[in-house]
Amino acid sequence: MINIPNLEQLPAEILVGIANEHLRLNCGDRQSLFYDLDIPSTVLEQKLSDSGFEYDILANQYRSIK
Repeated sequence: MINIPNLEQLPAEILVGIANEHLRLNCGDRQSLFYDLDIPSTVLEQKLSDSGFEYDILANQYRSIK
């Protein structure tokens, strides 16, 4: 688990980079990511969705939908 205070307050562009790095290096799926980042799934999903990112299950990454 990482310790970044106020992770949910970071800009979505930074947050998606952190999330994708963890998915690539440490986490096999989103549930592991939520645990690893210690962030509620609804918070992460809503923030990234509002900024035009969605989870691609096959790539195990968040991708831009814009």
